[in-house]
Amino acid sequence: MKKFFEIPPNGKARAAIFISGSGTNAIKILELWNKDPETCKFIPSCLVTDRPERCAAREIAKQFNIPLIEHDIFSFYKSKNLKSISLASSEGRLAREEWTQGLIQKLNIYPLEFAIFAGFIPLCNITEQLPCLNVHPGDLTVTDKSGNRLLTGLHAIPIELAVINDIDHMRTTVIVASAYSSSGAGMDEGTIIGLSPEVDIDYQGRKVSEYQELHKNRSGKINDPLRDMANANQEALKADGDWVVFPPSVNDFASGRFSIDEKGQLYLDTNGNYLPIEYIEYRQNQKEIVFAE
Repeated sequence: MKKFFEIPPNGKARAAIFISGSGTNAIKILELWNKDPETCKFIPSCLVTDRPERCAAREIAKQFNIPLIEHDIFSFYKSKNLKSISLASSEGRLAREEWTQGLIQKLNIYPLEFAIFAGFIPLCNITEQLPCLNVHPGDLTVTDKSGNRLLTGLHAIPIELAVINDIDHMRTTVIVASAYSSSGAGMDEGTIIGLSPEVDIDYQGRKVSEYQELHKNRSGKINDPLRDMANANQEALKADGDWVVFPPSVNDFASGRFSIDEKGQLYLDTNGNYLPIEYIEYRQNQKEIVFAE
């Protein structure tokens, strides 16, 4: 059994926060820290973005007075004469590895215990350097008949899958992200740390069966009623899911109380006793430890 990281002498775990868009999840985490830095278990060492001209990173870094790392993925790929940042080609994957190494060099300026993916879009194996917490818009405790996680995928895909599989609610999951493969798979396979309350799905006036039929006859268009409904619900999940579970999960993870054994079993240090747990379920100002059977 080993800890995810060692707490530094001052008792404060140092974290880098990664964002690509509006940064609302990052703001909620930083508000927790800013409210009471003395009792908060983590220190935000830096904010990181892959698209400085297209997101709110500069404003957030200024608001909370923390250093900002800008590592533009679009200009990097353009310098390699690549038209997109896709991982579909071998050239794209090699560029991603090189881009990631450049990001790691910038991160090395800051001593860090862990990282936080707070809406960070590009897949990158920073996970090989640091434990990385990631927020996922699906209940990763739900499995299929083979025992594999059912509600995986990027963006609002987990919500689409919930509707297709007759699941009438959403949950946000916080995991320690695992490394991604060349195909982009793997990021949703990490250890579950926290789970939000159930959030009802708003079907926006349609029946579930209508969405399921639409899925069967899908033409492949990006914009369709199922995708639009899932995107709208993902935004709703932020307030009642992400913002409930993510900040306290980060703070609890920063306490250094989590450990994992060689079989992947998660343990929580409770007054010197390491007890096997499934995850912690967070509600507004409350949490419940779900112990392993």
